[in-house]
Amino acid sequence: MNKPRLSETGKLSAPAPARGRPVVMQVLPSLVTGGVERGTVDVAGAVVAAGGTAIVVSAGGPMVHELERVGALHITLPVDSKNPFVMRRNVGRLAALIEAHDVDIVHARSRAPAWSALAAARRTGRAFVTTFHGTYGAGNLLKRRYNAVMTKGARVIAISDYIADHIREVYKVEPERIRVIHRGVDLALFDPEKVPPARLIQLAREWRLPDGAQVVLLPGRLTRWKGQTVFLEALAKLGRDDICAVILGSDQGRTGYSEELSRMVERLGLSAIVRFVEQCRDMPAAYMLADVVVSASTDPEAFGRVITEAQAMGKPVIASDHGGARETVLEGQTGWLVPPGDPDALAHALGHALSLPQMDYKRMSTLAMATVRHSFAKSAMCAATLALYREVLAERRAAPG
Repeated sequence: MNKPRLSETGKLSAPAPARGRPVVMQVLPSLVTGGVERGTVDVAGAVVAAGGTAIVVSAGGPMVHELERVGALHITLPVDSKNPFVMRRNVGRLAALIEAHDVDIVHARSRAPAWSALAAARRTGRAFVTTFHGTYGAGNLLKRRYNAVMTKGARVIAISDYIADHIREVYKVEPERIRVIHRGVDLALFDPEKVPPARLIQLAREWRLPDGAQVVLLPGRLTRWKGQTVFLEALAKLGRDDICAVILGSDQGRTGYSEELSRMVERLGLSAIVRFVEQCRDMPAAYMLADVVVSASTDPEAFGRVITEAQAMGKPVIASDHGGARETVLEGQTGWLVPPGDPDALAHALGHALSLPQMDYKRMSTLAMATVRHSFAKSAMCAATLALYREVLAERRAAPG
């Protein structure tokens, strides 16, 4: 595939090849692993599969290869920058790309690139949509004004009902412009039937899991609001030495918090049962190794991808009772919701989950998988996004003038 390159003036050094319709350009800061990036790649693949052209503009990252594998075109620009002068230059660069590729829809997925993308879409007269991925911290007027660019789309995609409510209440967005499209789980990947025993054995060895011990898994980057300290306190209150607790996530170079967690493990006498794992490239196998998966976030999750992925693998879950978890966990049926920041409640839920009779565990597992397949599949997310694109384009065609 011939890839056009942008000069510093924002001009293309090579003509864009002929492509299918519609042409959708998604813009986000970078393509490092995460929920925003995963959704971008999934939607790009769906656009291509439907006969359209998918373009993604970002500062690059390891997921560029995944994007290219689904037939999308990646163009590298410094859209991750919050420097006002760079953001202003990005307007011209993006406008040049929009014209060169005859883009139909510009879809912004993050605030800094959204400001440039909005201006470029207006300059070229193209449709503009956004995805609101989080609450973004709206504590003061200046912050809300910066965040408000994510409400400027002809349609504003909210990744959960929780986020939709936030958009309406804080930014006063008209309900008819908001569409709730939950994040989707790739059921071709997160399928218990497709994880062979060899992968489980290999990962269990890497994690040094004791034979026969029940495993509690807490995935999520090491940052305080993800609730690792609450989890450790709950383990101490649970008082069991016949389990293994795996805290899976990177501190992303911020070592102070990870060192604090290590000291906490020592202080609480949990060294024999707690494992810290920085990264895992086989999350389906990771979930399969777990008996129960925990999300202990002290702040509301906008959606909570871990919870749906774990349930897709048939694992009961325990999550904090706020944010998107209220939409993805069926209380007492696929998992349990506990008050955020409450180690006593979390310890109680862990004790209950780890002592479930086999028949009850199987029933919960089956319902968890069925719920994700019915309500949170990647295919449904992509279909809803493509329908939204069609809706926006039809609306523009029908508009007078």
